[in-house]
Amino acid sequence: MPLSLAPPSSSLPDAERIARLEQQLAWAAMKIQLLEERLRLERIKKYGAASEKLNSAQLELLELEPGVSNAEVQAESEREPVPAPKPQPERRPHPGRQEFPAHLPRVEKIVPCAPEQCTCKQCGGPTETIGYDSSEQLDVEPAKYFVTVTKREKRVCKKCETAGVVTAPAPARIVEKGLASDRVVLDTVVSKYSDHVPLYRQSAILERETGIEIHRATLDGWVMRVGELVTPIAAAMRIELLGGSYIQADETPVDVQMHDGSGRNHQAYLWQYGRPEGSVVFDFRMGRGRDGPREFLGTFEGLLQTDGYIAYQKVGGTKLVHACCWAHARRYFVEALKVNPEDAAAARVVVAIDDLFAIDAEARERGLDVAARHELRMERAPQALEIVERRVEAARAEALPASKLARAANYTLTLGPKLKRFLDYPELELSNNLAENSMRGVAIGRKNWIHLGSREAGPKVAAILSVVETCRRMGIAAREYLGAVLPGLGGVSIRRIAEFTPAAWAAGRR
Repeated sequence: MPLSLAPPSSSLPDAERIARLEQQLAWAAMKIQLLEERLRLERIKKYGAASEKLNSAQLELLELEPGVSNAEVQAESEREPVPAPKPQPERRPHPGRQEFPAHLPRVEKIVPCAPEQCTCKQCGGPTETIGYDSSEQLDVEPAKYFVTVTKREKRVCKKCETAGVVTAPAPARIVEKGLASDRVVLDTVVSKYSDHVPLYRQSAILERETGIEIHRATLDGWVMRVGELVTPIAAAMRIELLGGSYIQADETPVDVQMHDGSGRNHQAYLWQYGRPEGSVVFDFRMGRGRDGPREFLGTFEGLLQTDGYIAYQKVGGTKLVHACCWAHARRYFVEALKVNPEDAAAARVVVAIDDLFAIDAEARERGLDVAARHELRMERAPQALEIVERRVEAARAEALPASKLARAANYTLTLGPKLKRFLDYPELELSNNLAENSMRGVAIGRKNWIHLGSREAGPKVAAILSVVETCRRMGIAAREYLGAVLPGLGGVSIRRIAEFTPAAWAAGRR
């Protein structure tokens, strides 16, 4: 219960009245500080920079911290040096002219010499071509819309009048008897979910470029048809994912248009499950409860890496190992620094966590495999973890109980065992950033298309996002993949669907 701010009764002894007044004053000062912190944080969210890097001024705070040795300050200054005034630009060798990829088609354009250059200036005889001085420029041909006329041959035997007429079979299409070709349908899907162009804008573009008015409801029908076709593929990708040993998970809200007459959207969630450098599967749920990950993961018994959200607890099989993310722990201390840029305790924790990430950064620079990276971790990480834990405990001891710094410290210490799991499992990453990166397309897209059109559209959109994001991670052109597998997919046996996942399709091409 908050302390009453009413003045103490005058009937109390002077000493007791003074003690109560001092207590009320201290409580009021703490309350003011917390309210100022919340106000500053809201302003930072609205107007501040999103960067989570420490600046030079914050690093200089470490020099004033009595608990920091000169050696630590020197190490920090060497790790992230403060730029000197008027730095001399570093001269690097020019990398040379960039070469274009070999898969891009080449269209040659020959520029002949002028007539006066075809005659020798000394003897007046004709000159001969001995070669060409070549250069390359990236070029583009604007989108060109045209009508494809498909004529199916019809044949009949003129000798046998009762044999009847035979007609060539119709080629498989994504939208049977649709107005648009497969390429136009796929261009609509990729433009929406890769380039985040909403359907109403695509409808306007088509009318401007072709003079044909195609209502966005028609475009939405195309998108939903693609969603229907890729839903079994997403289910097969889920089986692939659960068959592995390591999954990263995250969730993000998405509004759903409800048709109940209330005129309000419902906040649903897209849950994302993925494997580093592997498949990504989105799962649509109307809520954020534990039922989502519990039903998706089933009896999965590998590594599950998430943030500290409680819904990820008690899911999966009995042998599932739950690990947490150091980037989330670091982010809370960065928020404390944004609220109070002169908070040396928070700065010290951020620097200590950065030392953990520096170990993996060195492993990437050296091209180490998982086993070699684990050896490097075991050599350096235990000592770095001790420093982190010591600094977090010191930060919590000096922070106000309800402050950002105290919350950051409590979060990190509570999840301590799950944050240290990378010492026992070599393949485990320090952070869940890959899962968060997979959510960026959704975050950008919902600013453009605002909401999902219905509850029934959710699973289909999730399936499309699963395919598009998996293609992005694997370096596959989504338009090429979809164009290769979707026509005729509706007639494929469900037992063969696993042959059409992005991973299987890419492996087949190799």
